[in-house]
Amino acid sequence: MRAEDLRRTPVPELQRLYVEERRDLPSGGLTALREDPRAGARAVGARIAKRNSKAQAEGRRLTRLCAFEQPLWDQGLTLVGGCDEVGMAPLAGPVIAAAVILRPGARIQGVNDSKQLTPEERDALEPQIRALAVAVGIGRAEVHEIDTINIYHAGLLALRRAVLALDPQPQHLLVDARRLVGLSMPQQPIIKGDAKSITIGAASIVAKVHRDRLMALLDCEHPGYGFAAHKGYPTPEHLDALERLGACPLHRRSFAPVAKKLGLIPEQQELFPAPPETSKRAQQAR
Repeated sequence: MRAEDLRRTPVPELQRLYVEERRDLPSGGLTALREDPRAGARAVGARIAKRNSKAQAEGRRLTRLCAFEQPLWDQGLTLVGGCDEVGMAPLAGPVIAAAVILRPGARIQGVNDSKQLTPEERDALEPQIRALAVAVGIGRAEVHEIDTINIYHAGLLALRRAVLALDPQPQHLLVDARRLVGLSMPQQPIIKGDAKSITIGAASIVAKVHRDRLMALLDCEHPGYGFAAHKGYPTPEHLDALERLGACPLHRRSFAPVAKKLGLIPEQQELFPAPPETSKRAQQAR
């Protein structure tokens, strides 16, 4: 079809071909639609223009998101890894980390910091990431490790395990604002890396999807707490369940709400309690 043929094409057909099926317009087609005397055809052109503008903006965003990877790829490093962890704040469940090596030049529309995405968006992106990945590694730190070495070091442990699970191992590692010990490859800490690096962002999505699915399974083993819904985070529903049911083996004893429920942290008393009413009266009588 030529651009001049568009004016003879019924508007419903234009809608089907170029909006619903997303076929490419002929050369000059967008201009022809914009100048078409039919309002419906001009509306089709407007929708196509909006879609093109959105795609161009996403392309620019993805180019910025590869700002750390691209120089490494250009140097011939084909195994650039990124890693991130999730589950630091919940009261229950393990910390999960993921490490990802993407193919050089990979572009995955929609990849971003997992916290900026809906569960549906993460679920849709996760298989795309795995399809374009050279390798994916998962690492976890268990509840007893969190309680033993503290949550910060447990996060580092999960990250290190995720990187070591990669096969092949990365030639260069991008890490979200930290450095991991015991790894042989060069590392590059990036502050807010999950929003600045496509590889770290991809890892954050894989880790989040993995942990959410895990917590849904653990909900079946420990019913009543609502782990499938809140994933162990301290929501009002979770705190209410903790109050009613007490702690289960998934709960982190080193976290204050759990420790208080178990009596590991005594209720604080007022430092300077008011004197008993009888004492006040006795003092006034003196």
